[in-house]
Amino acid sequence: MKNRHIGWMGRWWQQLALGLSLLLTAAFAQAQVAIESVSGAVQSGVEVVKIDFSDALSTPPTGFTVQSPARIALDFPYVVSGIGRATTEVNQGNLRTVSVVQVGNRTRVVLNLKQATTYTTQWQGKSLLVLLDALAASAPAPAARMFAENQSRDVQPLRDLDFRRGDEGAGRVVVSLPSSQVGVDVRQQGQLLVVEFMKTSLPEGMRRRLDVNDFGTPIKTITTTQTGDRVRMEILPQGVWVHSAYQTDEQFVLEVKPVKVDPTKLTQGPGYSGQKLSLNFQSIEIRSLLQVIADFTNFNVITSDSVSGTVTLRLQDVPWDQALDIILQAKGLGVRKTGNVLWIAPKEEIIAKEKLELESKATVLSLEPVRTESFQLNYAKAVDVAAQLSATATGSGPAANTSRILSPRGSATAETRTNQLFVTDVPSKLEQVQNLITKLDIPVRQVLIEARIVEASDTFGRSLGVKLGGGITATPNGGPSPSVAIGSSYTDNIGGTTSGSFVNLPAVGLGDYNPATFALSIFSSAANRFLNLELSALEADGKGKVVSSPRVVTADQKEAVIEQGREVTLQSTFDGKPQTDKVKGVLSLKVTPRITPDGGIVMAVEITKNTIMSRSPVEISVKSVKTEILVENGGTVVIGGIFELSETVDETKVPLLGDIPGLGNLFKSRSRSTDKQEMLVFITPKLVADKAIR
Repeated sequence: MKNRHIGWMGRWWQQLALGLSLLLTAAFAQAQVAIESVSGAVQSGVEVVKIDFSDALSTPPTGFTVQSPARIALDFPYVVSGIGRATTEVNQGNLRTVSVVQVGNRTRVVLNLKQATTYTTQWQGKSLLVLLDALAASAPAPAARMFAENQSRDVQPLRDLDFRRGDEGAGRVVVSLPSSQVGVDVRQQGQLLVVEFMKTSLPEGMRRRLDVNDFGTPIKTITTTQTGDRVRMEILPQGVWVHSAYQTDEQFVLEVKPVKVDPTKLTQGPGYSGQKLSLNFQSIEIRSLLQVIADFTNFNVITSDSVSGTVTLRLQDVPWDQALDIILQAKGLGVRKTGNVLWIAPKEEIIAKEKLELESKATVLSLEPVRTESFQLNYAKAVDVAAQLSATATGSGPAANTSRILSPRGSATAETRTNQLFVTDVPSKLEQVQNLITKLDIPVRQVLIEARIVEASDTFGRSLGVKLGGGITATPNGGPSPSVAIGSSYTDNIGGTTSGSFVNLPAVGLGDYNPATFALSIFSSAANRFLNLELSALEADGKGKVVSSPRVVTADQKEAVIEQGREVTLQSTFDGKPQTDKVKGVLSLKVTPRITPDGGIVMAVEITKNTIMSRSPVEISVKSVKTEILVENGGTVVIGGIFELSETVDETKVPLLGDIPGLGNLFKSRSRSTDKQEMLVFITPKLVADKAIR
């Protein structure tokens, strides 16, 4: 009876305190300045919002503007609202409605506009006049989703459409607009994000459906179509996401960011994102304060019997999840969330309860009957999966005998002939194995790598030479005896001709060809003398190109090698013992690709082209490149190149005579050759579609 009497007295004192608080609040409100009325009108072409007060204020209000949605907010401290309704309909000019909201000892007046604009204020007795500035011709569109007003009536084509992967896995759709005046409307329809570009057309090459699921962003597909005089873009995201859009000059960007869902968090999103509230209590019981927060958030709250005590706090415009976190930290409490139910208890009690639950699960796990289940693998090897399931922890002690995935009582056996996996364990672990196999037993993405080795040669040669000689002709019938011929040789040939050479510097052959010659002989019958002049010249020009294109298909992160060429066996002797050596002259491509999450391909590439020039002695022409590069899917990049230029000029002449200007050309031979060799190595990786793999 005594306890019941104390409980009744406690509730009576609480009701009395609450009544006195309401009376004091009403009395304080009567002493404060109150807003009596709000009206809107147009005076001399200027929109004016008039706010009437019960008494004149000495300080102007603080305010701010919001672009989306278009609003002007004015805060009046120590002012109460004397208006019966919270929202006043105006619908005149740029002003839609006026909302008056009182929070504590502060009142906020919100002007809901059709289009964002600036304002000025001035006092007129006990009234405040808010003057809205006129809208410019190029002002933004009234809807919150409009980024620019469509001033042009001509339909203009979009210039470009691109998709990129942003930071933290965000998907970015970038559209190049024909001008900065194109209107853009963004809205959400169910699971779709719909973007419409006003007064625009879609080029034929951009009318397509993009599947960007491989980029690892929330965006799955992007479909762009022409609808009347506007372009409609439908973006299909997946998972939990938030979006934002902005326009800078002639570029429109829509960004979709993933939201990581934490089931234990009170509200989802970065930081604290709960609805704001204000709390001002003196020595209030913790249980009563938690009940206030529960009523505000519509969460079901279960409070442990050990939660007790009072708290004094004053929080102004604080998210409710942050306010709850502050209260729990101040009293050493913790919270666990299950659905829409919050369990609040001291942290030690929560830790003890969770420890007890874990021990109970471990006990049940050790007593639960085991069963065997078979899993048919399609792509992964059963032996590899069994090794992963049975991998034990390293070290000493009890942890050394603990499997990483299976329970201590579990086992995994692989059957290589049928590629089946047999797992024996408790049902809960078998379910985990099933989920793991679902993620592991998938086809590995494959890459087609194509390399092109282009070798180009350009040769040019020119050679000029001369032969100069002469002699005498003998007289057969009693003529004078032959004299010694001028030249390098002498022949006594009665009745014949004796001749010799002054200069013998003919042109050299080029490209396995002999030079062309032109000969001229001058004979004097009176003096029985003759002169021989033979000119030789050759010009050779050659161009050649060799293209080698090895290609190979391999799985992600698997090395692939392809070779083509000849292998020569060489016999030799070392220390009196015969030896056999094998020399390869092959074209080979060795590559290991790695597909990045954004669709790029990182490749470790080694390309070699060896050509056997001769066998004895062994001479091999080696050309190779080894590197690691990042290339986009379907892109082509030059990974290396070699350029060689060889120029040779040779001149052979008779000393002194070859230096005579002009005439010296009859006593010299000249040749010039130019040889250019260039090699370029291109590589192109392409992802092979799943359909092509199957």
